[in-house]
Amino acid sequence: MPLPSRREPFCEPSRKVFRHHNILNIFNSAQSESGIIRRVEKPLQLLEDFRARFGTAASVYRAPGRVNLIGEHTDYNDGFVLPAAIEFYCWLAAAPRSDRKLVIHSENFKETVEASLDSLCPDSKNHWANYPLGVAWALERGGKQLRGVSILINGEVPLGAGLSSSAAIEVAVAFALLHQSGNAIDRIELAQFCQSAENEFVGARVGIMDQFVSCHGRASHALLLDCRSLEFKLVKLPSRIQLVVCNTMVKHELGSSEYNTRRAECEEGVRTLCAVLQGIRALRDVTPAQLEKHRRLLDSKVFSRCRHVVTENERVKGAVRALEAGDVRALGPLMRESHRSLRDDYEVSCKELDAMTEIAGAQPGVIGARMTGGGFGGCTINLVESAAVDAFRQNVAVEYLARTGLRPEIYVTPAADGARQVEVGSSKAVTEAE
Repeated sequence: MPLPSRREPFCEPSRKVFRHHNILNIFNSAQSESGIIRRVEKPLQLLEDFRARFGTAASVYRAPGRVNLIGEHTDYNDGFVLPAAIEFYCWLAAAPRSDRKLVIHSENFKETVEASLDSLCPDSKNHWANYPLGVAWALERGGKQLRGVSILINGEVPLGAGLSSSAAIEVAVAFALLHQSGNAIDRIELAQFCQSAENEFVGARVGIMDQFVSCHGRASHALLLDCRSLEFKLVKLPSRIQLVVCNTMVKHELGSSEYNTRRAECEEGVRTLCAVLQGIRALRDVTPAQLEKHRRLLDSKVFSRCRHVVTENERVKGAVRALEAGDVRALGPLMRESHRSLRDDYEVSCKELDAMTEIAGAQPGVIGARMTGGGFGGCTINLVESAAVDAFRQNVAVEYLARTGLRPEIYVTPAADGARQVEVGSSKAVTEAE
């Protein structure tokens, strides 16, 4: 089937929205500080909530958020990334309808959206419903025949933290829509549809990393992804090291003009370098030596953006070599240099991220620390020896509060499996199905 490939004109809005709010004004009222109402402890509760709202039985699905160990802003430059899916999920319950409507209720935003599959259009800027509706739009445009579905969403991925709550909802909804409509699920294709929805319906020019790892994540593994070929390799994470995510509590908006500006600057660099480097298609094709040789051709800011991407690709490869060789200590310098490059060359860090990284990097038992995600706030990723995790959490929380006046949230999460249906039997036993 053809994949979404170009932006098409959107129709006039044709749906009902109940209890409409501006997304930016309700983070704190509808959710905890981190964007979580509650962790979904039992799929059975989701089914009970669905029946209470829609009056019927349902199927349960979930898709994880992600943390990127290294390889930031390389995915939309056809480069390499090393993310891991995490045990924070977008959960949803879904059941088929007899019409061509999508009726979607978000527990996080306490809001219901109703739309026709025959006239899907984006809502006002930043509205949460653009993510699930965009997925349906991309699937329909790509030739997937969908049926109407009722959906109840409860997301536990912290919003605005750089842990990809957007990809989690996109992948969970796409998985559910395809399954409910009797379509086969190809996970690579699924990730591409979700990326297209965010690029063209939501308007954020993101790469494919987030959606891909939400589809393909594996417990206890990171995932090395070639963002051009979409070839990937699972990389085992050491059992003695834990992934610790520190939330600065500074929100960022991934679809902001700054994110799209960075991508445009990278594309400008490629256009300029094409005149002297025959055959390059993206910064992925440029070596550090080539970039340095031709730096005089580039605007200084564009050169800095390109230098980050080109050197970050090398750091990803180095990180994979270190993990496969069991040399976890080699990850520390790579992560430090990644953060420095994001701060100075790509300019997507902020004072809170810099403070958190500095504080974390000074703690005993820390292998490496860096910002993770799109930037302008959000989280840091820290590789910490298991025996040091409790002290790390306590010390970082105290020192960060003293320095910034902000109380951080610190999550310890193993690498997780990708999207799937969660079966709830009559005995209330829970199993997971691909």
